[in-house]
Amino acid sequence: MHVPTILSGPILRRVETSQIYIWIATSQQFDVNAELFQVKQSSAHESIYEPISIQTNTETMKLGKKLFIHLIKLTPNQNSFPINELLGYNLTFDNGRQTLDLESFGLLSVQNPHAIVYGDLKYPTFYINNSDCANIMYGSCRKPHSKGNDALVNADLVSEDHHTDLTKRPSALFLVGDQIYADDVADPLIRFIQDLSKELMGETEALEKLDSRLELDPFHTSLQQINGRQFIMRHFAKFTSTNPNNHLIQFGEYAVMYLLVLGPQLWDLAKAYGVFDPFEQRIKNNEYYFVYPDQPCFAKEREKEFEQYRNRYIDQLQRLHAFQQTLFHVRRALANTPTYMIFDDHDITDDWNLTAEWKRDVWNSPLGRHVVANGLAAYWAFQGWGNDPDRFSLGFKNSLSSYFEFWQIKSTNYQQMVNLLWDYDAWFFIAPTEPKAMFLDTRTMRQYIALPKPTTIGTFIKENVHSPKLISSNGWQRLSEHLMKSDWQSGHPLIVVSPTPLYGIDLIESSLHDYVYPLRTVGVSVETLLDFEAWKYNGEAFNEFHQWIAKWDPSHCFILSGDVHYASSATSTVEFPSGKQMDIYQFTSSPMNNTSFTGVWGFLIKQIARINSLKGETIDRYCDRPGNLVIENASNPCPSDFQWRETIQFLMTSSHANVITDNNIGLFTLDNNKVKNHLYKYVGMYQTEETFNTLSLK
Repeated sequence: MHVPTILSGPILRRVETSQIYIWIATSQQFDVNAELFQVKQSSAHESIYEPISIQTNTETMKLGKKLFIHLIKLTPNQNSFPINELLGYNLTFDNGRQTLDLESFGLLSVQNPHAIVYGDLKYPTFYINNSDCANIMYGSCRKPHSKGNDALVNADLVSEDHHTDLTKRPSALFLVGDQIYADDVADPLIRFIQDLSKELMGETEALEKLDSRLELDPFHTSLQQINGRQFIMRHFAKFTSTNPNNHLIQFGEYAVMYLLVLGPQLWDLAKAYGVFDPFEQRIKNNEYYFVYPDQPCFAKEREKEFEQYRNRYIDQLQRLHAFQQTLFHVRRALANTPTYMIFDDHDITDDWNLTAEWKRDVWNSPLGRHVVANGLAAYWAFQGWGNDPDRFSLGFKNSLSSYFEFWQIKSTNYQQMVNLLWDYDAWFFIAPTEPKAMFLDTRTMRQYIALPKPTTIGTFIKENVHSPKLISSNGWQRLSEHLMKSDWQSGHPLIVVSPTPLYGIDLIESSLHDYVYPLRTVGVSVETLLDFEAWKYNGEAFNEFHQWIAKWDPSHCFILSGDVHYASSATSTVEFPSGKQMDIYQFTSSPMNNTSFTGVWGFLIKQIARINSLKGETIDRYCDRPGNLVIENASNPCPSDFQWRETIQFLMTSSHANVITDNNIGLFTLDNNKVKNHLYKYVGMYQTEETFNTLSLK
């Protein structure tokens, strides 16, 4: 394969007055440097680019034979970078024989449809926001072969419309989980991912050293076939994903998936490889794994299986074709907007760390343990590193680098890498936006409750297990210490980014909690079927969330979330026994590209959403002394020893709905003590917008 020189990027990462980080992935080794300019408008409305004196320090990590990631750090030679001013940048690439820049790759040319510049601007641009206004785009859940259009395109279109108007142009982009779907990979893609992984890495992980069964048929063959990994992932790796047929396993496979969703660079190569070949060609090439053998006694079953795979392949092919056509928008948005990212489960695998049993079973499986470690290593390289580079020590990076260099499974370096990543639980960070944003890690900081929970199902009285705390008590303490060491201060506004919303749609969550979750006591694996991960499922954890926000005492607390595959906006007024009150504003945008509410379950969810829209949901509840969340009404008044009580109001959109289930991305705007949640959809060649009611801050 002839892979392009720039595999992904540039992506603008952490940006603040004292430092700017830019991330890029290449297939060759380069010394990468940067130039920075202040962009000013002349009287003739032409842009003038004044060079800014900077120092550049680039860290390069070799992940494979043809895979290098570079994190370029820019620091000012003066005291700080200009604020609230348009800045532009260029990158230079020196391989010892020649020096190239972004223009050399056609990325600064307006004639190139894949250019990463806006309008008449010469370079990709951004600004460092230090005003009382905020325009932050946010969203989650982006699967390439999902139904619908990729709403992340709107991050580019909004910036394009306002690229010189810094009062309206987004100052940051928050990707709040499921940036890839490692557990749900389209049939047309998986063989290309496998082969490109080998090309980029130059090494193949010896998986049979982890599980000798992988040397045997059918597993030795099915591992490399379309639809061939379901049994392996469920029975060898102990994963519980619904669609593990093509689950990513090797580090290089995770890396290729990131490269495919972050921009268009590899899709011409994918087309030449045959990603869009017809199903019949795949069968002719013996690329598919079939559950039923091709034998006369299974003729009917084999025919049914064949038709099922054919229909799925054609459907996924159409969706992938639509997805890749708009990736140039995604690339330009990431190059021009400071971007911060946190994982959710699909970045590693569905149900990741869902329960204590899940974590134990996967850890005890050498293959499962290996895949989780690979997913986390890829998350660090493609997402986590740029969020706050100073959070990762030299020892951390050296440990990963040693593994990337040798790829020797069961070596000392390998064991150190696996243990490091499984034990690491400091992925949380604070983004230097305005307002400051604390990103929560609700996956590796969990606390599992071992005490029994009484449950009644009809006339049966059973003992169930508690839902986990999404963040442990110790975890909250560490988050608080990190926040206090930053330059944020009490009395200032604070954004809390929680992949899972604090306030979900109560009718949905209550129905699941009260009538579905108890079925776990009779052997139904409801926790993996329906992802029981709402904050309210553990009253103690929900209480700690409120108590810590009250202790931090921000002037206003805004929560931005995704995950749940619907968008909503809510406000809550929380009252404490002391008489103190605080207001919380919850905005949720999801999914960007994963329309999920289909079939019978989807119909029921949409009906619940419709009922909520008709009645305009308001909830009064309190937290009692043991930490239970209790609905407050005339027959169940709030006791005098409550810990706090709150009134939650769900807002309506301009179309008189309070739940949106179509693909969408949110725009959080804060201006003149007014806050609004906008939702953008991308339909065909244009975008549509819905807004929730504007709120005046108290």
